[in-house]
Amino acid sequence: MPLDTSIKKVLVIGSGPIVIGQAAEFDYAGAQACRILKEAGVNVVLCNSNPATIMTDQAMADEIYLEPLTVETIKRIILKERPDSILAGLGGQTGLTLAMQLDKEGFLQAHNVRLLGTDAKAISRAEDRELFKEAMAEIGQPVIASDIAETVEEALAVADRIGYPVIVRPAFTLGGAGGGAAKNEAELRTIAQTGLDASPITQVLVEKAIFGWKEIEFETMRDSVGNVIAVCSMENLDPVGVHTGDSIVVAPTQTLADKEFQMLRSASLDIITHLGIVGGCNCQLALNPDTFEYAVIEVNPRVSRSSALASKATGYPIAKITTKIALGYTLDEIKNDITGKTCACFEPTLDYIVVKMPKWPFDKFADASRTLGTQMKATGEVMSIGPSFEMALMKAVRGAEIGMDSLNRKPDPDDDAPIWERLRRVDDHRLFTVFEALKSGVSVDEIFAITRIDRWFLSKLKGMAQFELDLAKEGLTAEHYEQGKKLGYPDQTLLRLSGAAELPAEAKHAVYKMVDTCGAEFDAETPYFYSTFDRFCESRTFPRSGKPVIMVLGSGPIRIGQGIEFDYSSVHC
Repeated sequence: MPLDTSIKKVLVIGSGPIVIGQAAEFDYAGAQACRILKEAGVNVVLCNSNPATIMTDQAMADEIYLEPLTVETIKRIILKERPDSILAGLGGQTGLTLAMQLDKEGFLQAHNVRLLGTDAKAISRAEDRELFKEAMAEIGQPVIASDIAETVEEALAVADRIGYPVIVRPAFTLGGAGGGAAKNEAELRTIAQTGLDASPITQVLVEKAIFGWKEIEFETMRDSVGNVIAVCSMENLDPVGVHTGDSIVVAPTQTLADKEFQMLRSASLDIITHLGIVGGCNCQLALNPDTFEYAVIEVNPRVSRSSALASKATGYPIAKITTKIALGYTLDEIKNDITGKTCACFEPTLDYIVVKMPKWPFDKFADASRTLGTQMKATGEVMSIGPSFEMALMKAVRGAEIGMDSLNRKPDPDDDAPIWERLRRVDDHRLFTVFEALKSGVSVDEIFAITRIDRWFLSKLKGMAQFELDLAKEGLTAEHYEQGKKLGYPDQTLLRLSGAAELPAEAKHAVYKMVDTCGAEFDAETPYFYSTFDRFCESRTFPRSGKPVIMVLGSGPIRIGQGIEFDYSSVHC
């Protein structure tokens, strides 16, 4: 279907100030939405109280309200501007919750304002924990043993029935806010009350903890006529129990057999079809590593943090296409910007590996608990791309601004606990503790038994640990240099780890490869690039405009003490 010409004026709700559990991903999505709406000739009214976002610039919307994101404010703007539509799925949980409150009160219907994209009924079925459970039962999708509670006493009764430990998941919150795990009644009393206070509808889901299962995500897309694709699969390095925003994430999935992958992909597409999602949607699933048993954790019926990651990892602009679908277009009518030839119905092909690494604020909050759980603590993240997991991981560690160029963390003089004790901790040092254990001779199976990190990841880390041991023992030979560069080690790091004074061969220089959505099946017009070590550089074949070239340096991951003001200034530059 072409553009819906009845859409003349759209109210876009932003996401307000940067909070822990939400970085710049909704500014990214909202700015994309405003751009597409303006291109379509639609009058754009924007409400967002964050001055540092590119979204609240005059060029992005026709009318901009720097106002508090509250139901009362949105009502006043609707009465003044009289929009015919509202777009809420690109303003994170804030925008979604506000739109749902207005719909529930009947305000949108009374003033002839329609919700674009996924409708209110579908959003409720995805976000309301009880309705979601019922929807999954209707199509035979397994969920974890759980029940709804609206008081602390109800939560305790649910836990008694399903057994401890349990996870508390509040309804309609972002980044696991208000949630947590409880091993006994005393812990549950505190966590349940916190969760009920955090939920705008005073509702929590109390579910059986399945710690140790793999956590898999599918970023999916569906249009109004039912075309549906899986844009990207992602796998958490940490098993279930650590919020995906606090976990190292790898795309595409690495440890699934084809049968497991197809099973979870089909489940994700069936779920968003049954819920009636229109636009981008994130499906989170848990998989028992020892069987084919799986369970649906939750669905985000909106553009999320994972959507921004998946967009950059694949070259498929999820927020942009979600907005086009909201305007009435179907996936087969939307052109792929990178190739200029294919359409948005094509599932992207990845011929590389992407690693996302969280950025935590513990350097600013030295006394804060570093323990990671179901409530997100990261403020931002970095993404890296490489032809192998090892190279992508090494790049991510260097990009995270933690002062490290390898997986060797400096010993903490205040922490002399033995390695076995530290392996049991789930904190931001976990990756480096595992690497230290592997270098000291602890086996992959022993580490797996404690951490439940998949053996595939542990084996990759084991290979890197063995390489470093060989390097220290045998020195930096030409073969070691070649191997080290393929694993992602910088020259200075190889010299330091080996004790060598100079490189054994001519220094290797990076070449650049393309992220083109199609594994080079079609020529790319506007690709992303990533560096690797190879003989052929794909950026050299890219047509040059002949204009002078300027490099703009960005500011890296969102961290405490920095919001998105530098993203704002870089975009303007």
